[in-house]
Amino acid sequence: MAATLLAATVFGAPSAQANLFRWANDGDVNSMDPYARQETFLLSFNQNIYEPLVRRSRQLQVEASLAERWEQPSPSVWRFHLRRGVTFTDGTPFTADDVVFSIGRAKAQGSNVGGSLASVKEARRVDDHTVDVETHAPNPIFLEEITGIGMMSRRWAEANNATRSADLTTGAENFATRNAMGTGPFRLVSREPDRRTVLAPNPGWWDRPEHNLTRVEFNVIANDATRIAALLSGEIDMVYTVPPQDTDRLSRTPNIRVHQQAELRTIYLGFDQMRPELLKSDVRGRNPFQDLRVRQAFNHAIDRAAIVRTVMRGQARPTGLMIGPGVNGHTTAGDQVAAYNPDLARRLLAEAGYPQGFGVTLDCPNDRYVNDEAICTAVVSMLARVGVRVTLNAQTRARYFAEILGPRYNTSFYMLGWTPNTYDAHNAFFNLMASRERDRGLFNVGGFSNARFDELVTSMAVETNPQARQAMIEEALKIHTDAVGHLPLHQQTVIWAARSNIQLQQLADNYFPLRFVRVGN
Repeated sequence: MAATLLAATVFGAPSAQANLFRWANDGDVNSMDPYARQETFLLSFNQNIYEPLVRRSRQLQVEASLAERWEQPSPSVWRFHLRRGVTFTDGTPFTADDVVFSIGRAKAQGSNVGGSLASVKEARRVDDHTVDVETHAPNPIFLEEITGIGMMSRRWAEANNATRSADLTTGAENFATRNAMGTGPFRLVSREPDRRTVLAPNPGWWDRPEHNLTRVEFNVIANDATRIAALLSGEIDMVYTVPPQDTDRLSRTPNIRVHQQAELRTIYLGFDQMRPELLKSDVRGRNPFQDLRVRQAFNHAIDRAAIVRTVMRGQARPTGLMIGPGVNGHTTAGDQVAAYNPDLARRLLAEAGYPQGFGVTLDCPNDRYVNDEAICTAVVSMLARVGVRVTLNAQTRARYFAEILGPRYNTSFYMLGWTPNTYDAHNAFFNLMASRERDRGLFNVGGFSNARFDELVTSMAVETNPQARQAMIEEALKIHTDAVGHLPLHQQTVIWAARSNIQLQQLADNYFPLRFVRVGN
């Protein structure tokens, strides 16, 4: 009852406005800038406002968007023919100048999405409605890589001193952090960080609307009980993050529909392997994680099956790889989960010189992944059984990402999740596991580094023979697994819940396009 009353206080009386869609998540989108963070929720939300040259269909296939067609004049040049008659919501025409500006901005300092454009050498205006994008070498997955890069208005950005993206990892802001100007199906009406963001349909959108929405209200409700109570009372129409423990109850509730499917995202743990001494540990003068035996010990100390069974309520899949089924390059043979063996973990720690274990801090978000803090709490308990004293530091996503991501990488042991937005292994290799260098390895927080692995990542980026490329992927996976470069835990299940009169499209990449939402039976 208290949760219901609190929800009523947060949202006020239900509106009578036609086709109002109210939805909620446990954390905020954090920025209206489409390049501010390489994070699924931010990218997904902002694509309702900012559109890419090519987008994903309901079946996750690449299809035309702001570019109506394209060809390759040469193996390393992509020519995009832009859709005519498209305007930003302020009436400014969308032209090739906006594409060249957007690609440059997405690659520039402050942007967090530069890894998706790492292969781009130059974007050139051919005429008002034609752009050539030249890559350093042939790139077989280039179209897949740019589905997450929304196009911005050069005129609007210059007029508002927002020609560079404000780097969220440093807490920076500019006009584009709280304001937006896109070509997409929706426009920004109001923005209250950590509380509510309101969108309205773009009446001048170039495409035929499949939605029937007249107003969209996104609400941040951090408390699980309050969020679910708001759904049950009818004060919101959809919950983007459903706690696994509430799934069965909601599925039995009249007028509520639970949507769930396996997600492409892998949840994993990582450790600082770069610094000679850890920032957050009681070990002085050396870094325990630079010893393979310590990483192996952690691998065997964590009972992934127990986490899936008890914390995730069976709504996840234990994994031994940093990519899961549905991602190109994944193999069942290579996806072997490390055996839970605390006795072996203790022996490995003793051999490495830590017979009594050691202390370290685990940095963890508490509003980003399904049951993220609970997963980290379970990891703390499991590692305690082998003598490792872990202090849990759980924070909201805004503080968490600013803490652990570049340029500081201020962590020793951490949790992250990653969905390869190209649905290809190279995306995870390049961003999470390759050695940090310019745009490469931007999310390689712990600094795992292997020369042969880097060679393979470079080679597979330009390899057009599928068999040869798959062999490279499998070799890279084995190198990373043998080195225990990270500790993959599981692929979580995407669980949403909505009132039965809401029609929506649930995608395996956990994107939520409002253009597919309809209110009414």
